[in-house]
Amino acid sequence: MLPAAAVFRFPWEVNSGEVQEGDSVRILGRLVCYQPEESRATLSSQHASKEHHVIIHTLFVEPFNPIIGAHYLVLGDIENADGVGVMVRARVLNCVDGVNVALLQKAINEQRSFFRERECKRADAAQPAHET
Repeated sequence: MLPAAAVFRFPWEVNSGEVQEGDSVRILGRLVCYQPEESRATLSSQHASKEHHVIIHTLFVEPFNPIIGAHYLVLGDIENADGVGVMVRARVLNCVDGVNVALLQKAINEQRSFFRERECKRADAAQPAHET
């Protein structure tokens, strides 16, 4: 069976508890640390004047050539790890340095808005009309 389609999540959403263990996610962040002996990387992203970090388990994507300071896009699954907290077990880890982060965030928010609007329309259409 294939894993569920991954949803774009921002690093501040991962750490705030908006995701659950087992959720498939896509995360974009700047690589700030890589520990090959632990198969662990840390991605960082700025939001509302605060720096947010996400731990990435890299065992499934090694070996890779880490570029500290470059942007990476991670496709993976949320896990709760002892001593670490919320972590993403990476299935795909791509360097996407040069991507316009602000534009990508705007596109993600627009997509979310579209999906919310579509779900509201479906819910309205599913309700039976009152006949008088």
